[in-house]
Amino acid sequence: MRFSALIVALLILATPARAQSALGASGAEGEPFRRQEWRVPSSDAATPAHALLFRPPGDGPFRLALIAHASTQNVLRRAQMPQPEYRALAAFLVARGFAVLVPERLGHGATGGRYVEDQGGCDEANYARSGRATAEEIARALEFLREQDFVRKDGAVVLGHSAGGWGTLALANADPKTVGAIIAFAPGRGGHANDFPNQVCAPHTLTSAAGEFGKAARVPITWVVAANDSYFAPAFSRQLADAFRSSGGKVDFRALPAVGSEGHWMIETEAGVKATSAELERALKSPKPLVAKKP
Repeated sequence: MRFSALIVALLILATPARAQSALGASGAEGEPFRRQEWRVPSSDAATPAHALLFRPPGDGPFRLALIAHASTQNVLRRAQMPQPEYRALAAFLVARGFAVLVPERLGHGATGGRYVEDQGGCDEANYARSGRATAEEIARALEFLREQDFVRKDGAVVLGHSAGGWGTLALANADPKTVGAIIAFAPGRGGHANDFPNQVCAPHTLTSAAGEFGKAARVPITWVVAANDSYFAPAFSRQLADAFRSSGGKVDFRALPAVGSEGHWMIETEAGVKATSAELERALKSPKPLVAKKP
């Protein structure tokens, strides 16, 4: 019995080591842009997050750009979600000298595990909690990559899309020396309430949470939305940005013309990246905190 207890104890002690050893590159580099599969930490030590890494030629160190993907409350859709890639956006960033990480968060696709970003039902939606959970997943992946020799320790850029963008608003309380800029594409949660376009679940709760994130914000936000976004229309997105700004956050709000057939997904396409290139260039090169634009 003592021997059995010893074996059990050793297995328990070995579990974190096994999880830790699974982190890092998990395949060879390929095309395009040295595309490589990685495993990065999540908030569940036993479930490393699947990720894709893209890099310019050479050894670096490169500035880091992390792309935070969209999400859904639908369990089946999350389970079937393909590995997020954002290839056109990654290509844009690699061409400007960034190493680009696209991590898949807990509860999605091949990563699996518990969905820690659950916002709850429409009547009791907790958008602040879900945003902070997303921010924690982003921060863990970000910190892990900053430990790599080919990545610079400063000047990281975080780009978030939809629910991923919502998480970047919560992440805006990060040290500006570590995260130099945040670019949020149509950030929010609860869009297409009950699968109806231009309907947002508990909009006042979402606006209140945006204001809550703004109180602690230290990193400037470039907020981008397309005219034909049926999840978070420009008028409503401006309300969210105003709430974030009025609480102390710095926001450069950019409403673009219509992009494609559904503006909410613009940043997933080559045409969308081209349409947002001016905003991207401005945010990536800005050496000073952005000045909030008046509505």
